[in-house]
Amino acid sequence: MAATEIDYYELLGVERGADGATIKSAYRKLAMQYHPDRNPGDKESEARFKSISAAYDCLKDPQKRAAYDRYGHAAFQQGGGPADFGDIGDIFETIFGNAFTGGRTNARRGADLRYDLEISLEDAFHGKKTEIEVEVSASCEPCGGSGAEPGTSRRTCNLCRGHGKVRAQQGFFVIEKACPNCHGRGEVLEKPCGGCRGEGRVDKPQQLEIDIPPGVDNGTRIRLAGKGEAGPFGAPPGDLYIFLHVAPHRLFQREGTTLVTRCPISFTTAALGGAMEIPGVDSERITIDIPSGIQSGKQLRRRGAGMPVLQGRGRGDMVVEIHVETPTKLSGRQKELLREFQETETGEECPESAGFFAKLKGFWHDLKD
Repeated sequence: MAATEIDYYELLGVERGADGATIKSAYRKLAMQYHPDRNPGDKESEARFKSISAAYDCLKDPQKRAAYDRYGHAAFQQGGGPADFGDIGDIFETIFGNAFTGGRTNARRGADLRYDLEISLEDAFHGKKTEIEVEVSASCEPCGGSGAEPGTSRRTCNLCRGHGKVRAQQGFFVIEKACPNCHGRGEVLEKPCGGCRGEGRVDKPQQLEIDIPPGVDNGTRIRLAGKGEAGPFGAPPGDLYIFLHVAPHRLFQREGTTLVTRCPISFTTAALGGAMEIPGVDSERITIDIPSGIQSGKQLRRRGAGMPVLQGRGRGDMVVEIHVETPTKLSGRQKELLREFQETETGEECPESAGFFAKLKGFWHDLKD
């Protein structure tokens, strides 16, 4: 059985006769366990979260649950593919008749929209209020979204008699489809609105204020309910989803709440030790102590100097990765000093390299034997 066809009751771990409270409790427990915010980067948890959300969306609704109990996943499939839940009225009319739908196809809500917004790492750290402009279909003001010219009204469609659907005989089957005259609404306009040509909505720019919380990361999604496309003929609007993209930073790379920076130091600093100041993303000066004898690749960590936890408390860490740089240009005096140092070496200064050359010497000795 495909993963998308796992029994909804089994997904939530409840019996088929479970009541709504039991189903809700089971869903909340699983949602907290598999929520993407608690499992960043875990694709398996993300897929599991989507599956249990789909299961709960179905079982919490008495009508959808009744359809699922009777027909299983096939109740929400058309032509072998998953059906849009916007068509759920057609499904229930087939199963229960017109008791739930009244026979008329209701106007669907407006489409959801996506807006991509780039912000700086500093904005992601502090949070930010900003304005965006979105070109979106909005409800027509003159007709209030009805599509009818002010002062006029709608009348019942004379083709489908207000049902929104017509039937046609094809052999042994009766095919039911949306009325071509009223497009499934059951009503026609006496006179279409001149402002929107009967659509009930017009395209116009909207200025929206976005409140970006501290700690957001690439892919963080902000939902603005009701700010998407206006629904046709006065139907509810869709939602607007803001997808955030954090621009690359010139100093730090981000790994979750950890900020990582690569720091080259001279070989003398590596040998003798020292200290350096690094500006934090919050503009705070952070002093990093470099121990003597540090090696390339060593990471120095400053607790609590990273990014804030999104919708939580505390901050991540800052990690400074050390890279020892060998000088490429030396003066005569510098070379002289290094030769003097070389002459005083005993092998204890660099035990790792001394050990390696001892092994190499033994290897050559064995080959001669």
